Amino acid sequence: MGADNIRKMTLTKDILKQLNLFSEPELRQKLLEHCLLKSFEKDDVIVRQGQYIKVVPIVISGTIRVFQTKEDREILLYYVQPNQTCMMSLSACFYNNESPSQAIAMEKTQVLVVPTRFIAQWQKEYASWNNFVIKTFRNRYDELLHTFESVAFDHVDKRVLEYLQDRASIEAINRIEISHQQLANELGTTRVVISRILKQFELEGKVILHRKMIEII
Repeated sequence: MGADNIRKMTLTKDILKQLNLFSEPELRQKLLEHCLLKSFEKDDVIVRQGQYIKVVPIVISGTIRVFQTKEDREILLYYVQPNQTCMMSLSACFYNNESPSQAIAMEKTQVLVVPTRFIAQWQKEYASWNNFVIKTFRNRYDELLHTFESVAFDHVDKRVLEYLQDRASIEAINRIEISHQQLANELGTTRVVISRILKQFELEGKVILHRKMIEII
């Protein structure tokens, strides 16, 4: 995991209860014995694109942003929120592949880190862990399919508005700290296109533009 200033904390039964995912007492005991609790600050790198995965993060609190970078451009894949994990990390650990994506903390985030050597083993032994893994792949598949359909068929202005509304909903705010270039990176387009769309949104009364901040009306 990427950040140098991550903080390791004691994993307790009370913290495991916050997850509300794994019902078997034996599995919960193994989580206490073999897993760690780590805390990341905003913008800390949790998984680097191209690194081999040694642990899989399960979010307890906060939000992780997962994206891919190519030729100095980024494309958002999905967000990982409490009680969820990263499908890309899961997929990479099953076959000992390099991570195809990067993950950073959107805000102060606590994660339960599970060593990859237990992922497949616990899937065979515990029904709740197996359900968690299968549900992760299914939900992320649906999200990525939605992203593909949006990129392929939706106009950029619709994608921009949906992105801003989703961010506002996830973070429970109406002011999003993001530059035009960062927003262009998120949506895989150019800053010029984003600036033109946001100016039109402002004229229509949908947003108010500030320096490196967009306020949603």
